[in-house]
This record gives sequence, C-alpha cells and structure tokens, in this order.
Amino acid sequence: MLSPERFLSDLHALRQFGAQGTGVVRPAYSDPDIEARDWLAQRMSAAGLTPRFDAMGNLFGLAEGPSLLLGSHSDSQPAGGWLDGALGVVAALEVARAARETGGPAISVVSFQDEEGRFGVTTGSAVWSGGLSLVEADALRDHNGVLLSDARHAFGERVGGEVDPAQFTGFIELHIEQGPTLDACDEQIGVVCDIVGIRDRVVTLRGQQNHAGTTPMALRRDAFQGLSAFNTALNDRLRNVVTRQSVWTIGHVSISPNASSIVPGEVRFSMQWRDGDAARLDRMQQVIEAVLSEIVQDMGLEVELGPLLGLDPVAMDPRLRARLEAGAEAVAPGKWRMMPSGALHDATNVARRMPVAMLFVPSINGISHAFEEDTREADLVAGLRVLAHAAGVQG
Repeated sequence: MLSPERFLSDLHALRQFGAQGTGVVRPAYSDPDIEARDWLAQRMSAAGLTPRFDAMGNLFGLAEGPSLLLGSHSDSQPAGGWLDGALGVVAALEVARAARETGGPAISVVSFQDEEGRFGVTTGSAVWSGGLSLVEADALRDHNGVLLSDARHAFGERVGGEVDPAQFTGFIELHIEQGPTLDACDEQIGVVCDIVGIRDRVVTLRGQQNHAGTTPMALRRDAFQGLSAFNTALNDRLRNVVTRQSVWTIGHVSISPNASSIVPGEVRFSMQWRDGDAARLDRMQQVIEAVLSEIVQDMGLEVELGPLLGLDPVAMDPRLRARLEAGAEAVAPGKWRMMPSGALHDATNVARRMPVAMLFVPSINGISHAFEEDTREADLVAGLRVLAHAAGVQG
C-alpha cells in the first residue's frame, strides 16, 4: 500500500544531502549530488528495482519488462530549495514500491542529471532523449569554465550502460508549481496542459581594459556599460514582440577583471528567454541579436555568442493527462485546475521518445529556486496520491 509516512521520511532524508539552512546546495556532479544519487540507488534496490547509472549520471530504478516511467531530478540550483525535483523522484519511488507490494503495474523511476542547467538546459534528459549528443554535451562548460566531460568522470565505475527509452510506455513527472497560482487560489493540484519553450545562450562583450582614473569617459570601451545599455534597450524593444506570459532574464554576469580601479574589458552573461509559442521565441531571438549588434557598433565593442541551447514548447499527452485529471478529481475534488508550466522540466525532452504528462502541487507564496521554497505536507501527499492514481497503483 502507498505509505505517506514512508514517502515523507524519504523526502526529508534526501533533503540532508547538501543541506544548508532550510534549503539545499546540491549542483549537478557535486559531492552532495553524487552522494544523494548513491543513496537513491540504494533505496531503489531496496524497493526491488534495478538501479542503473548511464554515462551522463542519470539514475534509473528499473522494473522488469515494459513499464511506466515516473520521476524528475535530484540536483539543485547553486542555492536551491529542498523540493525542486526531489519531490518527483521520491514520490515516484514510493509509487513504484507500493506497486510491487500490491502486485500492481510495473513502475520504473528516474532521477535525471543536471536538470538545473549547470552545463546547459536540462542536460541529462536532453542527452538521454537524443536531443543532444554526448559529444556535444561534453564540450559544454559551466560558469567557472569546467567541462562537462571532466565533471561526469566523478561517476567512475557507477556507469552501467545506456538505458533504452523503448522499454517505457510513458513518463509522468510530479513537481512543485514554482509559481503562485495554486497557493493563491487555495488549490492542491495543477494538471499541466503544456510546457513553455526556452532559449538560452552565453554572450560575451569585449572592450578595452584600462585605468579607471585616467581614461576619459568619452574614450572608454567599457564592456559592462555595454551590458547595461543592452539590457535597457532590450526591455524597450521587446515590448512590441512579447505577451504578458513572455519572460527574459539576464541571470548570471561575470566581469573581468572585476576590480574597483579598472574599466572592465570583458563581461560574460547568460541570456535566457521563454514563451509558449515557438515562433515568438524565434522573433525574440532576432530582437536580442539585433540589439546586441547595435550596441557593440555604437560603443566600439566586440561580441561573441555562445551555442544557442533550448527546447520548443510541448503539449502533454491527452491520455496520460486524462488519468491525472481523474486522479485530481478523486483526491482533491474541486481543488485542482488545468494550467501551463512556465518553468522548464525534463518532461519536455522525454516527450521526444514517449507520451508525457505532469502535475503540480502548490509552492507556498509562489517561492522556488530559493531556500524559502516549501509546500505543505498535506499537499505533498495529495500529489503523491494523484500520481499513484494515474499510474494505476492502489493508494
């Protein structure tokens, strides 16, 4: 039988790997991340599943024969919340365990690697689903210049060969909403109708490093001022292209040489944009590149564009979505809704290989990607029960 107590106990146990304050620091391929995956592999084995790491560090708990795949990811943002991804993995483990105990359907479990994008965009599931080759992935670098090929060596002899997606009949991912809608409306469950698309690339602006006290303002080629001008101009220019649901973010900035008395000669920053319409994502890209071109020309700078990473919007599978809707009505009658996902998830990649669906539980005050991230236990358990219902497992 499904055990909410066992589920919550495992969820809090996973929380201890990389624990810091009320959150976790468990980036992909870090020591806490690998320790957490080793612990998950042990729990999978104890649940009667066969644990297997692939070359990327994706961890699968495999049932025998064709099975429904459940799960999410267990890596975190550099300073992240304790539920982001972890909820979906531990709930999947509990559903798989209950299925074996009750003679239910075959359920496999996955914790994808690098969903949080230390090296790219949902990198682990992108490679597993065929959207990115391992050779291409190995060439990616994090913000500190570390190659993914070097980072994944940390798994050593754990790697047990590739896992064939053809053995799975579909994929369902439980996740926290990471937004305010469910919490503000006092609802317990969100059944996802589609996931927005995303584009992400690193941009480098280069000017001339120089003395901050003796270089006249009119003669400066200040890379940081180029970023400032770009950000202001971009916000203005995108207004005529986007909708209220469109978002764009410069989230990481690295200035060189980053000294008080030196005019910055180089600035490296992340440029990310999201929307539910693939054509609009392309139009936003055109605006971004046009504004960059104008800024570097006006300010005497040079620009280097990194690889364009991203995923197109994805609609959820109607059959799996209907099973989640039925589960939501059974577990939380009148307290659930259909909704899009403004956050990116591994389900987007997995949709290349099989039918996918997603469900959300509330995030208190809509906070995520922060140590304050949290969800009420009753809502966590409700999500578990809906997941089990959709998987055909006795709750």
